[in-house]
Amino acid sequence: MAGERNLAAASGGGIDWTRPNQAERRGLKRATYEDVLNAPEHQVAEILDGELFLSPRPSLRHSSAASQLGGVLLPAYGRNEPPGGWWILDEPELHFGGDVLVPDLAGWRRERMPAIPDTAFCSLAPDWVCEVLSPSTVRIDRGRKLRIYAAAGVAHAWLVNPAERTLEVLRLRDSAWTIVAVCTGSETVRLEPFDATLLALGVLWGDSPGSNDAR
Repeated sequence: MAGERNLAAASGGGIDWTRPNQAERRGLKRATYEDVLNAPEHQVAEILDGELFLSPRPSLRHSSAASQLGGVLLPAYGRNEPPGGWWILDEPELHFGGDVLVPDLAGWRRERMPAIPDTAFCSLAPDWVCEVLSPSTVRIDRGRKLRIYAAAGVAHAWLVNPAERTLEVLRLRDSAWTIVAVCTGSETVRLEPFDATLLALGVLWGDSPGSNDAR
């Protein structure tokens, strides 16, 4: 993806962090989980390709979009009876090898994860992740994080952009992301893997009930 290529050139001085020998030759230390634990409490710490990324806590508009989406999905899918059968969590910490990621939302089918583990993080790849995009994280979300999710086998990804009032739906196919849908404004849509439920996009942007899309 173009976003990923741009990010690789702009972050880490052009170093390919998937090749630890290259980093070592440049005298750069790969981040460890201790770096995550020692990160400031007011920042979100992630390790992507051996590099520690610290992001500010999300804006209120960002948090509202994530909370509203969770509020729509949890009542329908966060239970055992149809159309449920999912665990849906806010900001879970995911560990894939040396990578540590914190999506805004993630979901696991209960047939794959029968119970929530009593641990600080989860090493089982979710079936679905959602990233709410913000100016400070959009390149990482679209680049490194999507690539790492694909390598881990996450089947579905949503990218929510409150500023642009868009929701992109991606499906993993042959180890690459395919765009399934790009929805905008205040549409009411059915989106995989939660297409048993109608989603009014205006809810994510804080539109009042019955308001029209201004864009």
